[in-house]
Amino acid sequence: MGRTKEFDREHVLRQAMVVFWEKGYAATSIPDLLDSMGLSRSSLYETFQDKQTLYLEAIQYYKKMSQKKRDLLIQAPTAIEGIRQYFEVHITNAFAAHGEAFPKGCLITNASIGLDEVDEPLREAIRERFTELERLFYEKLKKGQETGEIAPDKDIKMFSYLLLNLNHGINVIARSQGDIQKVRAMMNAVLEML
Repeated sequence: MGRTKEFDREHVLRQAMVVFWEKGYAATSIPDLLDSMGLSRSSLYETFQDKQTLYLEAIQYYKKMSQKKRDLLIQAPTAIEGIRQYFEVHITNAFAAHGEAFPKGCLITNASIGLDEVDEPLREAIRERFTELERLFYEKLKKGQETGEIAPDKDIKMFSYLLLNLNHGINVIARSQGDIQKVRAMMNAVLEML
């Protein structure tokens, strides 16, 4: 009779996510993961197969964890308010490390910087997150145009891409100990352009 697993899968996945977030995919070693997750090598491989599969699951876990921020954008009554709420939470999270034991910045942004170090399934997971966020911005801006909140002559495709880049730029600045007040001023300047 096989031995039952004696650990909380979500907890160990969260621990792995933090290690990948701090170090990046390439710099994270199996011993790093084992140490942070508190697992034996055999339990890690039985549960997650390999480092790449674990990383993909960590990205999916991060996606679920960050959904509340995206829901603010989606559910806000107006485009400008949704974008503002999204970025206020985003800036706070990026600079305060989510008020928890998380690194500053963003797992996805950090992963995108190391794209040369990963293979196609990882690349695709990262691209998917970028594309999804850009689409959410576009849909909110389109609704803003439909209600008259945003002028019809505004290039909302360009603004969607600008907001995506603002999002990831904030993460990079937060990791390099940037000035949160300057970042908030930058967000306000972009919103005024809308």
